[in-house]
Amino acid sequence: MDPRQYEHVVVNDNDIQSIVMSYLLHNCFNETADSLASSTGIKQPAIDRENMERRKQIIHFVLERKALMAVELTEQLGQDLLEKNKDLHFDLLCLHFVDQVCAGKGEEALEFAKKRLAPFGLEKKYVEKLEDAVTLLAYNDPETSPMFYLLSSDHRQQVADNLNRAILEHANQPSCTPMERLIQQVTVARQYLTEENGKDTFPPFSLKDSLKG
Repeated sequence: MDPRQYEHVVVNDNDIQSIVMSYLLHNCFNETADSLASSTGIKQPAIDRENMERRKQIIHFVLERKALMAVELTEQLGQDLLEKNKDLHFDLLCLHFVDQVCAGKGEEALEFAKKRLAPFGLEKKYVEKLEDAVTLLAYNDPETSPMFYLLSSDHRQQVADNLNRAILEHANQPSCTPMERLIQQVTVARQYLTEENGKDTFPPFSLKDSLKG
């Protein structure tokens, strides 16, 4: 479809509810999904509830500073899951290292880094990341270090999101929701229209601005 026609597309309530439902189930908001189904009558798609509950628990562990427990549960789902997602495995182990540093357990953190993180240093792409993480040990207050992003909730959430996607892929389920694909399409369409008509005609898409109405 020509991007210039997007604004004329009519979206019915059922489509919107289906998009919201898929987002809720993707992110393990099962109780909210049940409430949506109850209030709107929309049917929930077939989904492995046991897998969703496991994903929910794993994500919770990542966000609650229990990255090693998240790793253990993930490996129970599939021994090769993290082996095939080495960057993700590294990020999870780094979260545990960072949490130890922030808890004032410098010696334990260093021993953990030698045992679990050092092997990643054999690959060039991990060397800089390792240096960033270990540098935190040099600061009494890690949040004042140039590598404070490793402590941020945004970084932790991103790791949790990446882990959720990896688990879904491992279970042969879509790793991206219709809502995310829709936002990507809108962003591309906006870029196309901006290039064709000038930057002032169609400002860059912002979900935050769109939600404001």
